[in-house]
Amino acid sequence: MSSIVCTPPVPAPDERAPELYDRARGALLGLAVGDALGAPAENMKPSEIRARWGRITGYVTDRPAGTDDTEYAIFSGLLLARQGSALTPAHVEAAWHEWIADRAEGPFKGAGFSERGTLENLRRGLAAPISAQHRHAWSDGLAMRAAPFGVFAAGRPAEAARLVAVDGSVSHEGEGIYGGQAVAAGVAAAMAGAPPTAVVAAALAVVPDDSWTARSLRRAVSVAHRGERAVRTAVVIGGYPWTDLAPEAVALAFGAYAAADGDFRDAVLTAVNMGRDADTTAAVAGALAGATRGEAAIPPEWGAAIGPARGSCLPSMAGHHVLEVAELLLGAASAQTGPPRSAPAFLPTEPDDGWARSSRAGARSPLGVSCGEGDR
Repeated sequence: MSSIVCTPPVPAPDERAPELYDRARGALLGLAVGDALGAPAENMKPSEIRARWGRITGYVTDRPAGTDDTEYAIFSGLLLARQGSALTPAHVEAAWHEWIADRAEGPFKGAGFSERGTLENLRRGLAAPISAQHRHAWSDGLAMRAAPFGVFAAGRPAEAARLVAVDGSVSHEGEGIYGGQAVAAGVAAAMAGAPPTAVVAAALAVVPDDSWTARSLRRAVSVAHRGERAVRTAVVIGGYPWTDLAPEAVALAFGAYAAADGDFRDAVLTAVNMGRDADTTAAVAGALAGATRGEAAIPPEWGAAIGPARGSCLPSMAGHHVLEVAELLLGAASAQTGPPRSAPAFLPTEPDDGWARSSRAGARSPLGVSCGEGDR
């Protein structure tokens, strides 16, 4: 089993560098853009996508908007900005109660299956880690909200993996945790300027070698040079009705990122056109590529469509923008060695080498964020 203290070296970030700011904005805006691009293709097969749109090359709706992936990422990012490295399961549990479970829900009633199971357990009085014991604890619901931990712990994949596991202890177990750790560690490496090969290595280093997540991720990146069809064939569980399996979704996202060699447009569109849990896979691929190439790599017309969250899924997140979260996370990270920061008013106060070889060979918008199918 790999240890989260044995991650490959990545460049040390300079917190004063403009590149870090650009990468942070790129990571979270990239997540929201990928989410909005992928939402219409969620739960579809590639053949169904082709029959309806041909190949998706941009937004296919008049009012593109993200789903619960974006709103939960905002939620976790705001909480992390408040607590920093001192984050505990008690903080996470309190935030779930105050900002989700004990409030009126949006039309989608909290999000996908993993979130529903968690909310039902919390409302019954169960606490972490028992609250994470439900039938969908292996889902990609943690992976979809993991990018903020990589932004906060830029250049420290092990710390990003530790913190996202704390967040996930309320809602996920096992492979669900591993998926979130892989994403958080990958974003942390990319934030420090690591190339895609090192980003993948950082993700693999924080999950058990023999886990389903690691095996799927290795299969995906080992065939990435052959394109999206090969990646999809390598990891998709044929005939399984649910598309939100963390080992599958995370592997598809990393496969898309690897196939594109970190290019934002190619990574996100590859993820979208593979279908399955397309909003989540594209959101993760967008976060990885956005952290790698920065906000400037996101097509302006795509980024401009992302406005403040509407709160359609999480009413308490209405009005918050992913770019606001990126700035708060960088501020919290830089303040870790200084005096404690006061809590923002809106937060509760208590609460494989093989791929590397083959790669070498070969103003605010009025549009908001809506609540989609989530990680179902």
